[in-house]
Amino acid sequence: MHAARPPSRPVGTITRGTTGVNRLRRMDRWIADAHGAALRASATPPLAVDLGYGAAPWTAVELLGRLRTVRADAQVAGVEIDPARVAAALPFERDGLRFLRGGFEVPLPSGTPPPLLIRAANVLRQYDEADVPAAWARLTGALAPGGLLVEGTCDEIGRRHVWVALDRGGPRTVTFAARLAGLDTPSDLAERLPKALIHRNVPGEPVHALLRDLDRAWAAAAPYGALGARQRWIATARAVAADWPMTDGPRRWRQGEITVRWEAVAPRGG
Repeated sequence: MHAARPPSRPVGTITRGTTGVNRLRRMDRWIADAHGAALRASATPPLAVDLGYGAAPWTAVELLGRLRTVRADAQVAGVEIDPARVAAALPFERDGLRFLRGGFEVPLPSGTPPPLLIRAANVLRQYDEADVPAAWARLTGALAPGGLLVEGTCDEIGRRHVWVALDRGGPRTVTFAARLAGLDTPSDLAERLPKALIHRNVPGEPVHALLRDLDRAWAAAAPYGALGARQRWIATARAVAADWPMTDGPRRWRQGEITVRWEAVAPRGG
């Protein structure tokens, strides 16, 4: 039996390429915390893939720096489908950081261990909802055992972000993260839902119910606003945790985050 031949061309389409310094800081900090134990336990230098890093390589450069606060020998491969973007990123290569042309097939040089992390931020937003399961399956299939795929969407300067965390068995959690100063209501995050959920923010769908409950709890917690938006958010999260399966607690809530189990917000039906 012959080994499967890699695709002759990258799998996927070129994204808009919008990027910016510190745009993915909230996601990166969550990864370092939630996935830090797996990174530290790796028997070899852990590899992370920044899939679809965009027109400039800032997010890959920053990911390397943030992961190296957890594991000093962490490595990052920035993968882009646009050859011009790869060429523009090459001058930024250094020890532990490289740039490759590719897409959802996650091309890595022969002999490279599979990645312990794949981050795909603002990549699937341009695709159809029906394309998401296949993309998730392809990416999680490329992970090392114990690896994590983090896929989501944020605004242009990283103030509002929602992402799904998946392992090789599929989606596990959804995280909502915001800069609390200037947040009017938690449902402001709805416009940043990942592709798997953004069209499901309608009555009858679980994610719509969660955002509704967050808004109600946020309104009820208004008196905590005198102590600051952070205290109001913590009170909101604590109230909602009574009815929704949160996987985090006050330490992460203080960062303007909440994380819930995927099955609680997974789309219903077709």
